[in-house]
Formats: sequence, C-alpha cells, structure tokens
Amino acid sequence: MEHAPVRRKLAILVGGGPAPGINGVIHSATIEAINNGVEVVGILDGFEHLMQGQLVSRPLNIDDVSRIHLEGGSILRTSRANPTKTTADLDRCVDVLIRAGIDYLLAIGGDDTAYSAYRVAGHAQETKHVAMQTAHVPKTIDNDLPLPEEIRTFGYETARELGTRVVMNLMEEARTGRRWILVVTMGRKTGHLALGIGKSAGATLTLIPEEWGDRPIRLQEVLDILATSIIKRLAEGKEYGVAVIAEGIVEQMTPEDLEALKDAPLDTHGHIQLSEINFSDILKGELRRTLKEIGINLRLINKDLGFELRCADPIAFDIDYTIGLGEAAVSFLLAGGTNATITIQRNQVVPIPFESMMDPHTGRTEVRRVKIDSFVYRSAYKFMIRLQPQNAADDVLLAQMAAHTNLSPEAFKARFGYLTGTTARPF
Repeated sequence: MEHAPVRRKLAILVGGGPAPGINGVIHSATIEAINNGVEVVGILDGFEHLMQGQLVSRPLNIDDVSRIHLEGGSILRTSRANPTKTTADLDRCVDVLIRAGIDYLLAIGGDDTAYSAYRVAGHAQETKHVAMQTAHVPKTIDNDLPLPEEIRTFGYETARELGTRVVMNLMEEARTGRRWILVVTMGRKTGHLALGIGKSAGATLTLIPEEWGDRPIRLQEVLDILATSIIKRLAEGKEYGVAVIAEGIVEQMTPEDLEALKDAPLDTHGHIQLSEINFSDILKGELRRTLKEIGINLRLINKDLGFELRCADPIAFDIDYTIGLGEAAVSFLLAGGTNATITIQRNQVVPIPFESMMDPHTGRTEVRRVKIDSFVYRSAYKFMIRLQPQNAADDVLLAQMAAHTNLSPEAFKARFGYLTGTTARPF
C-alpha cells in the first residue's frame, strides 16, 4: 500500500520594526510555496512565542494573501524578541519548529532578524542534527544593511517618499509662519533616510552621524551647526528653515552631553531605544539656549518623523520589489539553498551568504553607512544652507552673520571658526 508523500512545510516570520512591503513578501512567498506543493505557516510576533516554547501561528493559503501586497503593516505582526541571548531560548525555538515539522524558515527583517535566523538554523543542526533551511529577506526603512551600494532595502523608498512630502509641507509651514522646524527622522545608526528625505524635500540642511566619522559627537557642535545655519539664513533676510536630523546622532553622542542617555532603555538586542528619548525636545531646548546666549530669539518647533512611515501602504516600487523578493526566497530554499540573505541585483536573484555579511570579529551583521565622499552626499551637502569651509575667507558674509548676533565679527569668528576649520575644535 502506497503512502501519501509527507508535505514539506515553510514557516514565515517577521522581526524588528515594521516597513512598507512586508505583506508583499508574505504574499508572493506563500503563493510560490503552495504552487510548489509546500504547506505554509505564518508565525505570529516574530521569535517571541517560539522563545517561550509555543507555536502561535496561522496557516496561510492563497486566498489569505491574494491582495495583502497592497497593504502596509504585517498580517503576521512583528516583534524584536531576540532568541540569541541564551542557549535556553535557542533550544525552545528549535524544539518548537522541529515539532511543528518546519523544513524551511523564511525570516523577514533587518540585521538582528538575519542573525537570529542564522543562529536558530545553526543550533538546530548542532544540537538536533536537523538541517533546517533558512533564508532572510532584508527589510528596514533605515536602508543600512550591508548590501551592495546600489541595492535598497525594501520599505526605504516608501518611507522616503512619504517623509519627503511631510517635510515639503513643513518647509511651507516654516516659511508661512516665519519659524524654524527641527525634524528628527528614524535611522538607528545611519543617515540614509534623513539624507534621502532632506535632499528630496530641499530641506535647509540635513545632519547625519556619518559626518563625524568614528569620533564621538558633541551636542554643542550639533547646536552650533544648527545655530550658524539659522544665522546664515537671517543674513539672507529669511527667518525660517527646516533642519532634518538623523536620530542615529544620539547613539554616537557622548553620554555626558545628553543626560537622557544615562537612563535610556535598551531593546532585546542591546540597542538604545531611541523612540524613548525625546531627542527633538532636547535639541529644541538646547538650541533655544544657544541662540539666546548670542542674542537671537526666534520660534522653534520640533517634529519626530518615523512611526507614521513604517506601516504605510507601499508605493509601487516596494510592491514590485517585495513580490520579487518573496518569490526569489522560496525558489532559493526549494532549490536546496540555505543561510543567505536574498537580493535582486541587475534583475537577477543573488543570495548573499550570512557569514559574508557578518563582522569576523563580532559575528554580528555589519552596518552600511552613508559614504560622505560619495557624489550623493557631496551633492546634498553643496545645496545645504550652513556654515561651510569655503565660507572661512568670506569676511563680508561673516560680518553680516555677526551683525545678527550680540558678537563682534572677531568674536563670531572665534566662537564658530572651528566649523570652517579656521580655529581648533574646542571639544
């Protein structure tokens, strides 16, 4: 008597923060798997319940996912639960997945999710001798995963598009109301999103952590850059502007400069929960103080930009992109592939092995930073209204700027000259 073949099973989960396009990956991955005779299970809330020894999931069929690629959010929800912190957590994750008969694990997320999937699959092999194949689809509006330079992470383009439109509106608000608006954008360690939004919207200036390289960022220097941009605009007869600041500046800032960091909560991966720090409030208050010290009093408003971008309906780019990524990930797994991040490069699927994306010293995924020597950054910087090195010898401009403060031209140069490289950095 012949027995029916055992159906293979694919589990899909989402880790990290939301990003437009998650449902597009779930949509195409589910359809591709089912069309190839594979059962699909959607695991709810990332690794959270697996770490507790529970399988909280829902079966997925084609009817469930047929139109979800048009929607923001995630039908499987998401979490930042980290199964790599203890061996016991890894044991529970592996035991649950094996009991559920999972052959393939598709993880949608950022660098931490990729690392977690890699460790879970490795632990299954090492402790249970079970070859669980895994693939990762890179997702983050921060665009900071270590992919080839020209490859965006999905969600970034939608976030940039919507963020740009918000900042364009704020630019008009600033002009109409004769005020300055400080916009702090998401971006845990890098300035990709801030720069993309600031340049596209034509913001007055954009500050990203990469400007400082590897050296610690001092709050006063950030304040001085903002203050001199405001003064330069005043010298042009304009009392308004919008500054876009990447929140990643906080992570690189010295703790003594930012009291809030002393008690800042950490997430399960050890990162500062930037959303819990009122960085834009701190900036506004300290900038107001800096301006008052030099005799300037103007209206300042702060705005945090990020959460409203993460669950937006994806734009056409991210819909198309994620449909391709989901299908490619399942095809990779069914062809015997494992332990790789799935990318599409020059219209071809290119899996990148997890190990090649990791720092050989820390074992963690590297971060892709904005290259400040690139044309993209240099072009953006050139159009910013800020005190720049080429202004160092422009005595007329510096005198005009000083005239809007309570400083003499000489005192103004002594106070802010380090920003143009004419005096030593005071920090």
